Amino acid sequence: MPELPARELTFAQAVREALAEEMRRDKRVCIFGEDVAEAGTPFKVLSGLVEEFGRERVLDTPISEAGFTGMGVGAAMTGLRPVVDIMFGDFLTLTMDQLVNQAAKVHYMSGGTWKVPMVLRTTLGATRRSAAQHSQSLHAWLSHVPGLKVAMPSTPYDAKGLLKTAIRDENPVVFFEDKMMYKLKGPVPEQEYTIPFGVAEVKREGEDITIVATSSMVQVALGAAEMLGKAGISAEVVDPRTTWPLDEKTLVESAKKTSRAIVVDEGYGRYGVSGEIASVIAEGAFYSLDAPVKRMGAMHVPIPFSPPLEDVTVPTEQAVFQAARAMCGKR
Repeated sequence: MPELPARELTFAQAVREALAEEMRRDKRVCIFGEDVAEAGTPFKVLSGLVEEFGRERVLDTPISEAGFTGMGVGAAMTGLRPVVDIMFGDFLTLTMDQLVNQAAKVHYMSGGTWKVPMVLRTTLGATRRSAAQHSQSLHAWLSHVPGLKVAMPSTPYDAKGLLKTAIRDENPVVFFEDKMMYKLKGPVPEQEYTIPFGVAEVKREGEDITIVATSSMVQVALGAAEMLGKAGISAEVVDPRTTWPLDEKTLVESAKKTSRAIVVDEGYGRYGVSGEIASVIAEGAFYSLDAPVKRMGAMHVPIPFSPPLEDVTVPTEQAVFQAARAMCGKR
């Protein structure tokens, strides 16, 4: 992180500030979605934007994710730079044709004539007691599709810098925000800055084991690393920040240095982001590894509404701590 004077902002404030600054900078930037205007979304992330920019640029839509995502694709193709707000990531199921068959492929199928500079903002994450249809982490679906970029910030600093980059990108970007992180505070510089896609960040240096983590799992990994430090194990925590493009070099170099790696992601473990990153490390650092790469993700069950059950479906600091300690030969 650059050494710039910074204030403490929440994750939500950093997202709102990035949107406001980009809307002031570029009149083409606009926001479509359910309850984005007066309500400011159910999480109040966008509060105040409609008062500054008006209803023509902060537009409440009917309850039709397919409809207003398609509107965003068309608006992007014809000169605007829309930010499409999908209230819960679970509702991506209703946008898949517009995202996967239209936004992701228009540039390719038009021979480069058309482009879709659109950002789709949405959420992920469990433990909010929102039950099975409002708690999933489906970022692996979009990371799988050629033509889409996928960003997953883990701090207020990253949220602002990555969102500004997403809005300025000429390609469709899916921007995932963990709904449990909106109150997380962290330093955010007042000066203008962006964060390039495809550049991972080592959040904590270490020597004995690498923990690669995404989104809110970065905070889980940092907590586990703190516990490991007290047990005499030096853990390195790496945040990819974007699942596509993916900074394979940084992931592999960290695993080569430490000789052990765990990948922690809140998406389902099967066929997921954790599996892809583990494969990248296993292939790139094979001769340096002292143990197989371990994956930790959400259990392969619908997210329960019951708090005690929900809490055990996703990785925790204690679970990551125990797994890392075992991999380092300390039980």
